[in-house]
Amino acid sequence: MVRLPYLTALTTLFSYGLLFAFGQLRDLFRKILDLPKSKKVQGYAPICLGLEDFYTRRLYLRIQTHSSNTTKCLNLGSYNYLGFAAADEYCTPRVIESLKQYSPGTCSVRVDGGTTKLHTELEELVARFVGKPAAILFGMGYVTNSAIIPALMGKGGLIISDSLNHNSIVNGARGSGATVRVFQHNAPSHLEEVLREQIAEGQPRTHRPWKKIVVIVEGIYSMEGELCKLPEIIAVCKKYKAYTYLDEAHSIGAIGKTGRGVCELLGVDPADVDIMMGTFTKSFGSCGGYIAASKEIVQYLKHTCPAHLYATSMSPPAVQQVISAIKVILGEDGSNRGAQKLAQIRDNSNFFRSELQKMGFEVLGDDDSPVMPIMLYNPAKIPPFLGNVAVVTVAFPATPLLLARARICISASHSREDLIKGLEVISKVGDLVGIKYFPVEPEKTYADGNLKKLE
Repeated sequence: MVRLPYLTALTTLFSYGLLFAFGQLRDLFRKILDLPKSKKVQGYAPICLGLEDFYTRRLYLRIQTHSSNTTKCLNLGSYNYLGFAAADEYCTPRVIESLKQYSPGTCSVRVDGGTTKLHTELEELVARFVGKPAAILFGMGYVTNSAIIPALMGKGGLIISDSLNHNSIVNGARGSGATVRVFQHNAPSHLEEVLREQIAEGQPRTHRPWKKIVVIVEGIYSMEGELCKLPEIIAVCKKYKAYTYLDEAHSIGAIGKTGRGVCELLGVDPADVDIMMGTFTKSFGSCGGYIAASKEIVQYLKHTCPAHLYATSMSPPAVQQVISAIKVILGEDGSNRGAQKLAQIRDNSNFFRSELQKMGFEVLGDDDSPVMPIMLYNPAKIPPFLGNVAVVTVAFPATPLLLARARICISASHSREDLIKGLEVISKVGDLVGIKYFPVEPEKTYADGNLKKLE
């Protein structure tokens, strides 16, 4: 729950209003000055028009800082949750060997010459890892949502989507031709209201029963750091006979005792989730994504999904990287490094979140989540975060107008010294720009003035 101070909201709105007013004035003067030189091209509409173009030129580019200088930073913005993006003693030699054996790419789609033994092995391994009967691979995580949803849903179907679902889900739902309804973020009670109302009304105009209903949620919401209330949502879906589609892009491999994601963490049987989606771009240090479901659904997707039929398959070395990473997580490499990585990311995440909160920052998200947004609110407070530590700063339109934030992603590869260094830098920036909205006594923190040593 965001606690937006009234004064902060007022100054944020004033900042955006000022930028908007000066931007409009500059555009007006430019039109007047360029009027003698303007050449109207008959029959062509402007390529860029509307408020989106204005926002990018006059607001967004003023907020973002651009510099040709390079600075060495502590990386607190990467999705490298388990540290597999760096050279690894088990993964890297096997990836190099696969490069020699299979080449960098297949140069073919899966149904032609793009399926190797590695692709088949990974599909079987993913299905076993997440606890589903079968799985199918895709070469890009974003496409996994945006291409799969239209393959599963169409006219006469109903998609009920969490209000804060990722853009890939939004685009997939829009492109499906199905009717789309939204429920309040992570609110099972509102989901039930929407389901009850839509089932009672039926399809638009005809009021016929829906052909099928799918509820789409995420395991960890990437801009909020919150865990999905999956047990409650599944209970509602079962009650109304709706299918569940779970996006685990940020949760698979990163949470749960053995890295199996939000189902394991929250005690949900994977059999109760109809379609499980995930990506290899985060915890596994590779690229691509997967869908895990029943054998019938996977077989259907292999025959109908354009991303499988027409897109180039995953690079064999990228596939081998995922295979090796999962085997490390499962302990099948003959070591306990996987368990150590999972324990490390959990400890790092909870430590960093706790220290930020003690400093007085407003931090979103739940315990165990490696994603933790720090609320900035005012756009003028974004640039200081862009030059001190490597974090992702996010503002409108990716977030609501008043809810700009800096998003931190913690990794198992961060040492405690790295985290304390990052806390010290963020604490100084917080004091400088005034974003410690809920201050506490400094002696309670590790990083403020190094007043408390680690045990």
